[in-house]
Amino acid sequence: MATRTRIADLTLVAIALVSGGALFSNQVRQNDLPQSAALLGTLAGLAACGALWMRRRWPVAVTAAILPTAALTSFAAPAGLIALYTLALQRRLAAVLWVGALGLTTLLIAFALQTESHPESRTTMWLSLLSFVLLYVAVAAIGMYVRARRELVASLRERAERAEAAQHEHAERVRANERTRIAREMHDVLAHRISLLSMHAGSLEFSPDASHEQVARAAGIIRTNAHAALEDLREVIGVLRSVPSDDPPERPLPTLADVPDLLHESRAAGMTIRSALEAREAPETIGRNAYRIVQEGLTNARKHASNTTVDIAVSGGPGDGLQIEVRNPLPVARRNAEIPGAGAGLIGLAERAELAGGRLEHGITPAGEYRLWAWLPWTT
Repeated sequence: MATRTRIADLTLVAIALVSGGALFSNQVRQNDLPQSAALLGTLAGLAACGALWMRRRWPVAVTAAILPTAALTSFAAPAGLIALYTLALQRRLAAVLWVGALGLTTLLIAFALQTESHPESRTTMWLSLLSFVLLYVAVAAIGMYVRARRELVASLRERAERAEAAQHEHAERVRANERTRIAREMHDVLAHRISLLSMHAGSLEFSPDASHEQVARAAGIIRTNAHAALEDLREVIGVLRSVPSDDPPERPLPTLADVPDLLHESRAAGMTIRSALEAREAPETIGRNAYRIVQEGLTNARKHASNTTVDIAVSGGPGDGLQIEVRNPLPVARRNAEIPGAGAGLIGLAERAELAGGRLEHGITPAGEYRLWAWLPWTT
């Protein structure tokens, strides 16, 4: 880029020298200027052409010096046009106007002095003056147009870059949300199964005198739930990877209608559950969220209060919303083999409820129970 700039500057200086020299030679022949005036005009023109080399760094100062010189010697006229173009290209209208006014004032004074010494050619001189003025105005207008065009292109490029950056950020946010969704679905599905496995494995560990039939029954339950966990995992991954279409998935995600099966499965694993399911049918999205809330409540009860009775209530309807409540007494003492948890399930449930427009609460009640409660909107 620097090499191209230097080549362009050298080319413009050469053009100014050649064209300015030709104009000044013609002026000397026509006006029969004395040798001293010709020498001064040549030196001034050479200085003006040499000053073009600095016009990019100091456009105002260089143009303000060349334009008055161009009014005195035609050798500097091409250099004045080049300097004025550069000024209009790099500076605002105010700088172009006052520098142009300075050059025009000098030009008017020079032409006025010439018409006094040559009154017979007054008309021709004023026409020449008008031509010079129109030429300088045209050059300044072209420079300002090119500058405005470049600023527009730069603005459009910046907007395009910002749009591309925003699109990239949006894509990253979508990927992060998708990773979060996958993690939440996998937690909700697998935590339930793994807690059942842990509970039965713990029973075998702390019951060394169990009969062969009891061991075989527990091992069968462990095997069944391990297989179900793999199936659930395959189901979640398949649903998350599938391309959206009008056809329903082969294994639909569980909804509110599947809560009784979930309770039966937990009772079969040894949990004591009292349930009051007043609402058994709900829209698919609401029902799926309700199922996950009940599932997480049972999973937490198995983890932290395995020998207590769990109370589950599901009620509500269109217009009133759907309420889900899971209660269990706090255990007197926790076993050493307690299933570890990081609280990610409750965080995921709170996010589910919030995204659905509902709310979720959990904590210890004054009666010494742990309560998980959620409300989900159910429009009519």
